[in-house]
Amino acid sequence: MRRSLLDGKKAGAAHVSLGIIGQAVGLFAVTNIDDIVILALFFAQGAGVKGATRNIAAGQYLGFTAIVAVAVAAAFGATFLPESAVPYLGLLPLALGVKAAVQAWRHRGDDDDDGPEAGSGGPGILEVAAVTFANGGDNIGVYVPVFATAGVGGMSVYVAVFLVLVAVWVAAGRYFATRPVIAKALSRWGHVLLPVVLIGIGLLIVVEGGAFGLA
Repeated sequence: MRRSLLDGKKAGAAHVSLGIIGQAVGLFAVTNIDDIVILALFFAQGAGVKGATRNIAAGQYLGFTAIVAVAVAAAFGATFLPESAVPYLGLLPLALGVKAAVQAWRHRGDDDDDGPEAGSGGPGILEVAAVTFANGGDNIGVYVPVFATAGVGGMSVYVAVFLVLVAVWVAAGRYFATRPVIAKALSRWGHVLLPVVLIGIGLLIVVEGGAFGLA
């Protein structure tokens, strides 16, 4: 009788863990699907640049770890990032987008094989981290209540799954950026698409969040 009860508890715990893992995967995918496009553009920018993959992966992890850290702290009652400050995070990708646009304009006369991305040195760790954090700033509001109700154990599972999936997202971004058809398109238009996407993300965050009284 006692053994059957123990077996039942173990089965129940395993079921709960698998359930949380599934929920964590779904939550991450839904809130970060647009990051794959941004990562593909970063990989296109860093094509042929030594250490670009390492910088992009490190920047993605740095930015997303910051998001998770703020969400975990808020779940425990500590607020390091007031909700009113989130819309202003859009200024980060907006500034980086303007910078990328200026670089693209300066190199507008270059040949396709010697374009701006070839001489830019690829995206830096802090650049990728800033875009990742700003783009995922609104995710914090989604993660906080989930973490708070999951408890310490459940929260640990969510965080572990999220960190594993960051690597999957980086790999997916690199995969798409290296497909022949996509790579050719990004090689030709990536220096234009990157600033457009970054500026678009920045404006979306600023306007939808009501920064500067725009709402």
